[in-house]
Amino acid sequence: MLAAEMKHGPLALVDENLPIIVIATRHACLSKQQSVIQQLLSRKDRLIVMCSKGDASALCPSGSCRVVKVPEVADCLQPIINIIPLQLLAYHLTVLHGFDVDQPRNLAKSVTTQ
Repeated sequence: MLAAEMKHGPLALVDENLPIIVIATRHACLSKQQSVIQQLLSRKDRLIVMCSKGDASALCPSGSCRVVKVPEVADCLQPIINIIPLQLLAYHLTVLHGFDVDQPRNLAKSVTTQ
């Protein structure tokens, strides 16, 4: 979700029990992401920030949120680098909740025959 979209409703749904992941790697919208992080921190939210190495202290002052640091690469490759920790997080949360990662539920299978 982009920083501007956060102001149009989802911010009202946020409380201290909802963990939120913010991807704030270096790009043109980083300053807007910083303002969203500040708004979320002011609501005492459980915040996880994915940022480029070296940006953690600027984005999360006084260690007020969890930080996932990723290397800074070219803009066209940054989404590939960012998705790896997110996939690992999804995998470990699935295992933690006792679900089988190899058999997702409600997976619709479609077969095309001629």
